Amino acid sequence: MSKYDPLRYFLSNLSPTNNEITLSFEQINKILEAELPKSAYEYSAWWSNEIDGQHVQAHSWQDAGWKVESVDFNRKRVRFIRN
Repeated sequence: MSKYDPLRYFLSNLSPTNNEITLSFEQINKILEAELPKSAYEYSAWWSNEIDGQHVQAHSWQDAGWKVESVDFNRKRVRFIRN
């Protein structure tokens, strides 16, 4: 089980009519019941949509059928869109 499974479950359970969602980093922390790592607040690479990689966080949203569209580090939020 991955630390990021709660995010995968959350995204997986959104209505199929939802094609995009913007979540604050604080909302993601609540979903995870844990704090995002410091790198999530500083590096866009942390939010990349890796297909062949070992970053478990990317697998969490991609396995749920979503990808990161954009990250706003000033407002501390991320926009996901459905694949």
